[in-house]
Amino acid sequence: MSEVILQTSGLSKTFSSGKGKKVKKVEAVKGVDLEVRQGEIFGFLGPNGAGKSTTLNMLTTLLAPTSGKATVAGFDLLKDPKKVREQIGYVSQAGGADTFSNAFENLLLQARLYGIAKPEAVKKATELVKRFQMSDFAEREANTYSGGQKRRLEVALGVVHNPKLLFLDEPTTGLDPQSRAYFWEEIAKLKKDGMTIFLTTHYLEEADNLCDRVAIIDHGTIVALGTTLELKRQIGAESITMEFGNEKDTEKAKGLFGSLQFVQKIYNQENKLYLFVKDGESLIAEVLRVLDKEKITIQTIGLSRPSLDDVFLQKTGRSLREGKN
Repeated sequence: MSEVILQTSGLSKTFSSGKGKKVKKVEAVKGVDLEVRQGEIFGFLGPNGAGKSTTLNMLTTLLAPTSGKATVAGFDLLKDPKKVREQIGYVSQAGGADTFSNAFENLLLQARLYGIAKPEAVKKATELVKRFQMSDFAEREANTYSGGQKRRLEVALGVVHNPKLLFLDEPTTGLDPQSRAYFWEEIAKLKKDGMTIFLTTHYLEEADNLCDRVAIIDHGTIVALGTTLELKRQIGAESITMEFGNEKDTEKAKGLFGSLQFVQKIYNQENKLYLFVKDGESLIAEVLRVLDKEKITIQTIGLSRPSLDDVFLQKTGRSLREGKN
């Protein structure tokens, strides 16, 4: 068993809004317990508003917890946040590069801020420009970079001090498929070099391809934790997905299928209906017969094997693919 590099116990955060007697308290994170092991890529999934960003902000010392405790990279999060910051790297969605400086200047400044002597900082900046394939644009101001070029610089800034634990907050959001594939390769290389990665993402294929284990958070609590294979095996069923033209047909179909024995679980989201069944291929004809008998028009129907999205759907009642708003 690998050494634990991040551990939380009962980590929580409550926000207050309003004034006087109208103060309202919102519990954004409700007692999160996590363990991240040295050398793994750990995926942290959840829709907007689930507590994902709040948890990440606490773990990176940007937000003080209301209660609970955590150890990050060997240091107590509450007692020694400065030491925690020295041991971690953090690449936010917003990025932290100075857009009026070029890649080399950004990297040199970042290295110096971490106390690296100038000769070593120059060497490190030069190495990172080469490693992240930035040579062609390294002398241009960062405000001229494409989205993929900016992300290369931002990830390089996050690792300039060789952190033990790197937090990546949705690093490939908005990138084209080619740029995303490039970052997958780079993240895998960082792991190979011995770095631990804590990755938040909306892309299920990203979590499936990269992560050794994942946690799913919803409404401030961890609802699933394990390897992607373990979580998919918990589902143990295929899903028949149907799309209808309106909410009335969706609700009518949900009522029909909810009473049938071959349906293990059923969910709907907007005008889509998800039936979790065994041996789905043989049941599609039966599903169509039921719909035809009740004169319910269907737009599309499909069958899929258990996926990470199915795990999310069963745990939360929502599809992560469609829960980004």
